[in-house]
Amino acid sequence: MFELNKVKAELKVETGTTKNIEINAEPIALYQILKFEALVSSGGEAKAAIDDGRVLVNGEVETRRRKKIMSGDIVEFEGERFNVVLK
Repeated sequence: MFELNKVKAELKVETGTTKNIEINAEPIALYQILKFEALVSSGGEAKAAIDDGRVLVNGEVETRRRKKIMSGDIVEFEGERFNVVLK
């Protein structure tokens, strides 16, 4: 039996062109960032965006849906840039 950790992400502060996303625990899966921040309408849409290569992590295209995102990582999606910070 597997236990799924529920991680919450919360958009907090906008600094210039980069917005901060506060997470309460790390790591958090990449698709969860997109879903929790309402950048997409569903987890399926988040996974499709990642599969299509439309998401960058630290400046590089990332196609792993469950890529572990940590505090300090930069996520870019549809022209928006997000800095992930631990709450």
